[in-house]
Amino acid sequence: MRRRKLGSSDLMVSELSLGSWLTYGGGVERERAEACVAKAFEVGIDFIDTANVYSGGRAEEFLGEVLADRPRDSYVLATKLYWPAPDGGRGLSREQVLTQIDASLSRLRTDYVDLYQCHRYDWDVPLEETMEALTEVVRQGKARYLGFSEWPEEKIREAQAMPGVEHFVSSQPQYSMLWRGPERDVIPASKELGISQIVWSPLAQGVLTGKYKPGEPLPEGTRATSEAMGGFMDRALDQKLLERVQQLRAVADDLGLSMAQLALAWVLREENVAAAIIGASRPEQIEDNAGASGVELDAETLARIDEILGDSIVYELPDSAR
Repeated sequence: MRRRKLGSSDLMVSELSLGSWLTYGGGVERERAEACVAKAFEVGIDFIDTANVYSGGRAEEFLGEVLADRPRDSYVLATKLYWPAPDGGRGLSREQVLTQIDASLSRLRTDYVDLYQCHRYDWDVPLEETMEALTEVVRQGKARYLGFSEWPEEKIREAQAMPGVEHFVSSQPQYSMLWRGPERDVIPASKELGISQIVWSPLAQGVLTGKYKPGEPLPEGTRATSEAMGGFMDRALDQKLLERVQQLRAVADDLGLSMAQLALAWVLREENVAAAIIGASRPEQIEDNAGASGVELDAETLARIDEILGDSIVYELPDSAR
């Protein structure tokens, strides 16, 4: 498992990060969730990403329990705030920043997180208030570095230019072969400002693994058939899109890769990406995904992928933009 530097920080992170959205503490039963965490460490993934809102706080609680016996310096831990938290608090006000970091640390059973991230931009709170509160968190030793998810370019630049505060080292956008919005503005700005990407949904909710086939019933036991995990997949199961994704199988086969490895290698081809977050429900998925680390895709392969996907590729603005 290769490692990459996270923005302007001194953190080195594994190229794959184990995420916990919709899975641990929620959609995946406990024994398998523990097996997934164990497998991640076994294959060299030591970057764990979560949020206070995932499974109503249960994801953080689960990770706090399963990581308790591991040396704290043996993994990089990231969490987030913004969406309605288990206590009902929401947003990026000073009160919420200072309240939610303590609640997350308690659930995670740790004194600090390596990365504290704003889950979206809060248009109802002055940016200065948010950045000053986040700076307090860092200077109190409760977080080492700061990041954000799905912020618009103008607010990223405004935050990085603000004097007297701690600055961001990471961005967490949705990014995949199918969803390329960050290439429009966030990635170019981040390269300039000392920020790396930690991308979510690099497999497009599992669609890029090829397991969802056009005209066929959804495979039992997959995310799409799960009441807890399948609510975000409507567009991803478009029949024309699924037909095109199946054509990527030949590309992967020619390279001796699984389709998941091809999709992850595509994301990791971008030097501004420090890590791709995987959301595994079975340990064998993690073992397969880990094979993407170190894979280099040539220009001919990249062009072939673009030709196959055609107008199924979407270039959307960040979620917080308006």
